[in-house]
Amino acid sequence: MPPPVARVVVLAGPSGVGKSRLAAATGLPVLRLDDYYRSGDDPDLPRITQGANAGIVDWDDPRSWHADEAVRAICDLAVTGRTVAPLYDIARNGPSGTHEVHLGGASVFVAEGIFAQEIVQACAGHGVLAAAFCLRQRPLVTFWRRLTRDLRERRKPPLVLVRRGWALMRDQQRVIADAAALGCTVVSPHQAATRIRALRH
Repeated sequence: MPPPVARVVVLAGPSGVGKSRLAAATGLPVLRLDDYYRSGDDPDLPRITQGANAGIVDWDDPRSWHADEAVRAICDLAVTGRTVAPLYDIARNGPSGTHEVHLGGASVFVAEGIFAQEIVQACAGHGVLAAAFCLRQRPLVTFWRRLTRDLRERRKPPLVLVRRGWALMRDQQRVIADAAALGCTVVSPHQAATRIRALRH
């Protein structure tokens, strides 16, 4: 692979912790990794096997996501300054088109998503990683933010969202621990913003 002209800041963390909000606030180019979800009719999608939501697709399992395509897009951006990414439509459970992400001369860009921690080591191996952060918030804060967002966007029936949100809240510390084990530095959104600003200079 040719030498990169830019490097990526990977933003991971539990759903609802504020990854998209922070990424937008940096003013840097952003690649939305959640756009690389598999389509809802993909036969390889994992499914929940226990509990009230048994039988439905487990969208919180990394196997519901195209990690290899996300890494390729990051490498394209880092080396060429542009990539064509899918536009995922949650209501359709699948992509609704594509869009171009370009750096415009920026030497740092952000890639954020619920499974971002899964590609930290691959990005480091390709020589395109600037930093990797996992955001932390109090579990009740992430639960409320996630629920209000998902209800507003009508992502799933309300009862499913409440059950999923409660399960995710209980699982939050494990998610953060896993991200740390995969190479992320665990920080608050404020700390991450400060460190990202420093990388721009």
